[in-house]
Amino acid sequence: MTRFLLHRLWQSILVLGLMSFVIYGLMGMMPGDPIDLMISSNPDITSEDTARLRALYGLDKPILERYGNWLAAAASGDFGYSRVHARPVLEVLAPALWNTLQLLGLAIFVSIAISIPIGVLAAARPYSRLDYAVNLLAFAGISVPVFWLGLLLIIVFAVILGILPAGGTMTVGDGGFLDRLSYLILPAATLTIASVGGHTRYVRSAMIEVLRQDYIRTARAKGLGRHRVLLKHALRNAMVPVVTIVALDFGFLFSGALVTETIFAYPGMGKMIFDAIMGNDFNLALVSLLFATTLTVLGNLLADLAYAWLDPRVSYR
Repeated sequence: MTRFLLHRLWQSILVLGLMSFVIYGLMGMMPGDPIDLMISSNPDITSEDTARLRALYGLDKPILERYGNWLAAAASGDFGYSRVHARPVLEVLAPALWNTLQLLGLAIFVSIAISIPIGVLAAARPYSRLDYAVNLLAFAGISVPVFWLGLLLIIVFAVILGILPAGGTMTVGDGGFLDRLSYLILPAATLTIASVGGHTRYVRSAMIEVLRQDYIRTARAKGLGRHRVLLKHALRNAMVPVVTIVALDFGFLFSGALVTETIFAYPGMGKMIFDAIMGNDFNLALVSLLFATTLTVLGNLLADLAYAWLDPRVSYR
């Protein structure tokens, strides 16, 4: 196990290094830079001032040399300053990271808690009325546009009923647990509805495939009860592909919940990455995208470790 973890750690460092180079290169090839924005906002800046600012920011050097300087600083813990916020990148990143962890943690937990029992029930009675109903609801959840669903929930629960806030993270002057939870309900419900259909389909498909295996028929021939066969023998093995999907979804939703965060004015990672790219805040955008990549790699590692726990035949020795 130790050798496997060290090998995966080395692979993760290699992937992050490669992604940092790719992202930095793409950022460097984008039209415009912070100096161009300064020039457009202040027409009195002279060409000498422009050259001095480019030298101060290191923008007069080749992109490979700039990347090497950034990588050396990042290795020592210095990720630079945010141009828009005029603060260190990590100070800007921390609040958005915490908000996103709360939102995605709640959404993924509720999605899994709903999709697993529904998928098991549908797989236990394939091609029945219950199975057709579950498939219909799952396809509906997958097909509904996220922006339309978010706006619909705002109109119903915030405008018409007035029982939930339409956006933000907390009420000014309150900030208690129940108050913050009320602001999480609508965006979390949007992400849950958007993902629960796909998770249900994966659970159903994996369960149907496992229930056709020979060891399931052997367990039934031994006289084991229906619930024990489903929950102890079939579900644990069916969770192996589902764990992969959930691990990949976590990294995707972490940086891809932009639409939901924009609709609900939720200051999370997705919206911050978009605002940083549009504002040419290269340091903040670069570190945020690398952090999303790190979470994706970490999710894959946790999924690999979960395989060994779910299936005793898997060993990393």
